[in-house]
Amino acid sequence: MATNKNKGEEMKVKLICYTPEPERVVAMSARLCYSPVGAEELSEKMSDQQVEKLLAKIVDMGHLSTLEHASFTFAIEGVSRVLTHQLVRHRIASYSQQSQRYVKEHDFEYITPPTVALNPEAKEKFEKLMETIRGTYDELVAMGVHQEDARYCLANATETKIAVTMNARSLLHFFELRCCFRAQWEIRQLADAMLQEVRKVSPVLFKNAGPTCETQRYCGEGDLTCGRLAGLLKKDEIQRLK
Repeated sequence: MATNKNKGEEMKVKLICYTPEPERVVAMSARLCYSPVGAEELSEKMSDQQVEKLLAKIVDMGHLSTLEHASFTFAIEGVSRVLTHQLVRHRIASYSQQSQRYVKEHDFEYITPPTVALNPEAKEKFEKLMETIRGTYDELVAMGVHQEDARYCLANATETKIAVTMNARSLLHFFELRCCFRAQWEIRQLADAMLQEVRKVSPVLFKNAGPTCETQRYCGEGDLTCGRLAGLLKKDEIQRLK
């Protein structure tokens, strides 16, 4: 798990806002495409069972455009700039990140990777470097360098906070890529936590969300595969023979 030198906090992920009744909104939007009546009437006539059945059919057929009508906003903290540099590559999303230009970083917290934390010699070197960076940042500001320029010496390990909004379709794609064992450990931890959050409020939409080896029995990593798919296929075969 990610560790934080100052307070020992771990990553925190909270779903703070989402489209009300997201699954009904998606189902209503899908049904609207094939019905002469209006959206409000469609919504009133759809039972929970009909919503669940239609959603399963939509996802199974890959008709995912209507999933874009449901959005989810997360508050995330206790993560590094390494993680957020990867996160913002997912372009169909909205981001608001804590600013190092306006927020002073004199006593910045930082994320220690597990491979460093478990190696005493590496951990000592890592923490010594973080202390050096802190000291340099403080000295630059004391010399009159504005914090917007002093931040150039900060490490990628520096802890940050970010708000993220994605629609359901983008989230499914995000989970395919970032829940994969080949994903970098910190963003995979984030993706797993986000998936747990959305399943609390939209279990049908995200029932089969996750890496493609789990959801589609397919791996796009080629020679870089982690090998998990082979184990899953073998497990499937054993189940079929029972």
